Amino acid sequence: MEDLQNYTILFLLWVVSTIVIRAIFKKSRTKVQLPPSPSSLPIIGHLHHIGPLPHQSLYKLSNRYGPLMQISLGSVPCVVASSPEMAKEFFKTHEASFSSRPPPSILKHVSYPDLDLTFAPYGPYWKFLKKVCMSRLLGSQTLNLLLPVRTEERKRFLSTILKKAESNESVDVGKELKMLTNSIISRMIMSKRCVHTEDEADEITELVNGSAELVGTFNVSDFIWFCKNLDLQGLMKKAKGIHDKFDKMVENIIKEHRAERKGDDVHVPRDFLDILLQISDDEGSDVKMTKENIKSFFLDVFVAGTNTSSITLEWALSELLNHPKIMKKAVEEVDSVVGKTRLVEESDVVNLPYIQAIVKETLRLHPPGPILSREASQACNVNGYDIPEKTRLLINVWAISRDPNHWESPLEFKPERFYSEEGSENVKQVDVRGQHFQLLPFGSGRRVCPGTTLGLQVVHTSLASMLQCFEWKANGIINMDEGPGLTLPRAHSLVCVPKARHSPMPQ
Repeated sequence: MEDLQNYTILFLLWVVSTIVIRAIFKKSRTKVQLPPSPSSLPIIGHLHHIGPLPHQSLYKLSNRYGPLMQISLGSVPCVVASSPEMAKEFFKTHEASFSSRPPPSILKHVSYPDLDLTFAPYGPYWKFLKKVCMSRLLGSQTLNLLLPVRTEERKRFLSTILKKAESNESVDVGKELKMLTNSIISRMIMSKRCVHTEDEADEITELVNGSAELVGTFNVSDFIWFCKNLDLQGLMKKAKGIHDKFDKMVENIIKEHRAERKGDDVHVPRDFLDILLQISDDEGSDVKMTKENIKSFFLDVFVAGTNTSSITLEWALSELLNHPKIMKKAVEEVDSVVGKTRLVEESDVVNLPYIQAIVKETLRLHPPGPILSREASQACNVNGYDIPEKTRLLINVWAISRDPNHWESPLEFKPERFYSEEGSENVKQVDVRGQHFQLLPFGSGRRVCPGTTLGLQVVHTSLASMLQCFEWKANGIINMDEGPGLTLPRAHSLVCVPKARHSPMPQ
């Protein structure tokens, strides 16, 4: 009887404590006002709502749940911002709370742990890397120094296209553009082309594309907590193979540069690597730059500088082929400003406002980074909603650039929205560098892409050159479907038959 009484007391205590605890948790939950959220499932959260093109899936959800919504990707809590107003809240009003970028777990296998500029935590180390990028590597002095490299590689690209045009061959435009941007970046980094043949081009492209694809792949280990230490998709094995190949290539290049610098007290930097080695040897530097730092810079610049520029150019030409009147107007502008006897130069771009408008409109519809990711370093309140610490922020750039409240006919390819023959006072002055939050192809705030200027120089001049030198023909309407990936590639390669517009070609 006494045992039964004791069990009864314990049971009552359990019931009361359960009721009290639930009441406390319920009360605490009511104090936290989270953004609207779709229906979720146990363990996977809202992953069942996300398709192979996450930016499109999130866009559809935002149309139902609003410009700020809360979702759980497995065990990872996220908020999704899908309007310019919400982007401004996070990138300007609350930027201090969202200055760090959550690295995917696969990054430590592809790149070099905690050394990557793209994913390094916001702090003194990241600030040092950003300063090196902006003042030494991608500043106007270095870009001007390496102008002849970009010009020479562009001429080489046009010569390749001319040979195919003369033999009436079709051209895989994306593949040729990747070779162009690979060559430009490799020569700017290390003063040599790492692409001499199509086989080498394929190998380098495979490394660069493989890195971007792995980092952009949905990794179960990042989102389902009990899979954290499992490699269910075999991504770690692929990452190790890419890392080993890339590391071996960069190791040899660094040794070559070290040997050339040995005993040369007045060595004048001629490429990015020379500048990085100079900083590495500087005992008074704020942060000691190691060989691993240099290697991570290599990978960052290769991935960011080749894929994004070539993909943007491929999208731009695709849009022009589907809009022949716009292409005709662009060709006429290049002919009138540059003429037919010399090749367009980077200095001509300032006098080619319609080419600039075409590129800007391409970046609006096909942003190279469709989703920007950040992480809350502290709890904050945004637009009346509570955002807990460690919540992941997803800025849907792709959706923002289609916001009907800010863009007239947002799905239409219309460069005229950024251009007016009457004068700039009639032009919608929206900047691509993140100052205006309805257009964010390169991000915004502290972590805006440091390579914006270089990327725009390559894209503007290359597109103008392609239109100046060739007519581009394709079979029928170009399919504009998007493919999966970190940098929004086309789902189908753009294949064209070029025809030389001038004989001889502009020199």
